[in-house]
Amino acid sequence: MGLVKFNDRIFYLPHETQTDRPLLAYVKGEKFSLAIDAGNSADHVDKFYKSLEAENLKKPEVTIITHWHWDHTFGMHNINGLSIAHKKTNEFLKAEQDKFKDTSYLDILKKR
Repeated sequence: MGLVKFNDRIFYLPHETQTDRPLLAYVKGEKFSLAIDAGNSADHVDKFYKSLEAENLKKPEVTIITHWHWDHTFGMHNINGLSIAHKKTNEFLKAEQDKFKDTSYLDILKKR
């Protein structure tokens, strides 16, 4: 499914249960636009941006992260512009990033 128009300023890419992709939202402002959440992967971000382009909407300059769950943050490395998150979300993501420096952490995650 493609981008859904909620009104003239709000659009969203619906949740995908098959791939556990959350809803991603777009708010079109007068001076800039923003996205809500960064999705579960670079591919998810790409799909979102292609959907925006199909509606002649520019890429968001800012992405707001609602919370630290993987399906809302694992696409952050592929977003356009700035990201904004709560201090606790940022601290949690930084701690997770540090854990990935230990290769045994990846093995633990793979066994889950």
